Amino acid sequence: MLVVNRFAVPSGDGSAEGERSFLGAAEAALGALAARPGFRRGQLGRAADDPQHWVMVSEWENVGSYRRALSDLQVRLAAVPVLALAVDGPSAFEVLVDVRPGEPHRVHLADRAVEHGAAGQRGEMGRHGASPGPRDG
Repeated sequence: MLVVNRFAVPSGDGSAEGERSFLGAAEAALGALAARPGFRRGQLGRAADDPQHWVMVSEWENVGSYRRALSDLQVRLAAVPVLALAVDGPSAFEVLVDVRPGEPHRVHLADRAVEHGAAGQRGEMGRHGASPGPRDG
């Protein structure tokens, strides 16, 4: 499962302190999340073309791991205040296609109701070549 949070952080004249503050808070948030079971990795990025737009992405074994992490005291102290600053919109996404260099493509059925096990353990559709078309070559 992927969690994608978008942020608008003012940049430019006089806002360097705000950017540093946000960067520190976001790093602490990712650190708190990383200590929780089911966390796979997390990243913070800033838009190359518009530096006031930031994104925090974390990858989780499953939706249950992420939801349980949000109830942890350290996460509530470090991450929830940062996540509350996120631009409103959907943030939790199921992984339906997973492509990695040198590996077969993995396509998964939607697994929204499943709280246990990683997406694709139940209902995996197939590997590269499972769907017809020019991508099969």
